Amino acid sequence: MTLLAGLGVLSVGCYSGIDGATNGEDPTRAPGDGVNAADDDDDDDAPADPIPESTAEMVGETGLRRLTAAEYAATVRDLLGVEVDAALLLPEDWRQPFDNDFTTQVASQALIEGAELLASDVAAAALATPAMRTATVGCDPTTPTDEVCFRSFLETFGRRALRRPLTEDELDRFATLIAEAGDSGDFYAAVDVAIRALLQHPAFLYRVELGQPVEGQDEVFALDDYEIATRLSYFIWGSTPSDTLLDLAGEGALSTGDEILAAAEEMLLDERARDRVGRFHALWLGYETLPHSADLSAAMQAETQALLDRVIFEDDAPWNDLLRSTDTFIDPTLATHYGLTAPGGSEWVDYGDSGRQGLLSHGTFLSAMGKIDDSSPTKRGILVRTRLMCGVIPPPPPEVDVDNTEPPEGACKDEFYRTIHSQGSCAGCHDQVDPIGLGLENYDHTGAFRTVENENPNCEIPGTGHVDGVEFSGPAELSNVLIESGTLDRCVAKQLYRFVSGKSELTTFDERFVNYVVEDIEDGGELQFAHSVLRFVSADAFRYRRNETEGED
Repeated sequence: MTLLAGLGVLSVGCYSGIDGATNGEDPTRAPGDGVNAADDDDDDDAPADPIPESTAEMVGETGLRRLTAAEYAATVRDLLGVEVDAALLLPEDWRQPFDNDFTTQVASQALIEGAELLASDVAAAALATPAMRTATVGCDPTTPTDEVCFRSFLETFGRRALRRPLTEDELDRFATLIAEAGDSGDFYAAVDVAIRALLQHPAFLYRVELGQPVEGQDEVFALDDYEIATRLSYFIWGSTPSDTLLDLAGEGALSTGDEILAAAEEMLLDERARDRVGRFHALWLGYETLPHSADLSAAMQAETQALLDRVIFEDDAPWNDLLRSTDTFIDPTLATHYGLTAPGGSEWVDYGDSGRQGLLSHGTFLSAMGKIDDSSPTKRGILVRTRLMCGVIPPPPPEVDVDNTEPPEGACKDEFYRTIHSQGSCAGCHDQVDPIGLGLENYDHTGAFRTVENENPNCEIPGTGHVDGVEFSGPAELSNVLIESGTLDRCVAKQLYRFVSGKSELTTFDERFVNYVVEDIEDGGELQFAHSVLRFVSADAFRYRRNETEGED
């Protein structure tokens, strides 16, 4: 049976957009979907209970969210044990700086075609060997048309793929595929089509949150337990809910802040939580990919991930300790690159009097926003000002050719930036960013220390800069200045909210939620990342959504 024929039977195939997928009906849920999706007696039209105004005012707007390439890959790995590079076939996920802004996730023919090709590849890999077949299906068919085994597979895999149980009607429609196996004599041909159909289903490709309208609160909707499980899982793991989480949803055990908190605490113990935190920081601080050799890039990534793991998961220390660390996890390759004493293998090494300290000394951070062959004080300053301080720097005027504003041949960069960029209409912005970047100039675009510009002895690097008048030299002093400024905690929480909510531009409702996350930090205390994650998900507002403002895309 061909894929398109199978999709014709199931009515879940190619579509021109979510609204038109099933003749105007919601493509992701059948009648009766709710906390117990298979119970058609549930009254889904009944409004949810009223909520306090203080909760409603923190519920942010939510749009239709497609799985990013990274989320797709993690999801099929957790569903089927199949590794796939989804970025090769899915539409590009624009970084702003995060890759999941739903305002950029426009349905397209490229998405439809890419999803079909991926589904075919994944299904073939999941059924490639007898062991994989058994692991995927969960039972051994006695005949090519073993409907009992096939329905068992559909119930189990369907719930995991769509992140909620299939209804009886959906099961019956999918079960018709087994009749085709009688013609081919191959039970797994039907399984192949079912997997491909489910992996192209809008409810798989998109994270649709509907919920029920809240009494007395226009545009606010209460999510059901399966929607909460999905929101929670993609937040903490970047992947599909586990069977355990889906079981909790089926039992109605994700309906309170305490229940969600308990589930989240268990989820943070999973290795996937560390990977997710690492990805958040990599996207946020611009080091998701590095322009170096494979060995050097891998060593840099490992260094930063080790620091994240230690501060956030092992020590449960303040986030600011990422910037305070006086030792680092390096191998001989990275030690040589930094000019530190090489260890025997990969291990923690003290920075000593090298002038390095914490994450801002890492090659990951110092490699971000560079040019092909040199650092850019302006780009580094923008990185610090916008990503770590949550400031706003407008883009340059359209008439400015930013690619041709570098020092002429033989001129020294420090003098050029301090004079040329301080003149004219651009000075206001450059005064906010260039001094920050100039204070990091002793470290080149690969994070290696230097005393002169590009081996030019005539251009000695002063390596001094300032943040709003507070002077510093190098990443260690910059780290201390940023910590003392008191801007980091709220900015970390704000960037985390952007990552979780899937949007770059925040509204008043969103800002109130950010305030809630940080308001319990005691005087003199500092934000602890894992604690903020738990405070975020256990907040009453986490269980609700607000319609997008009318007229927005």
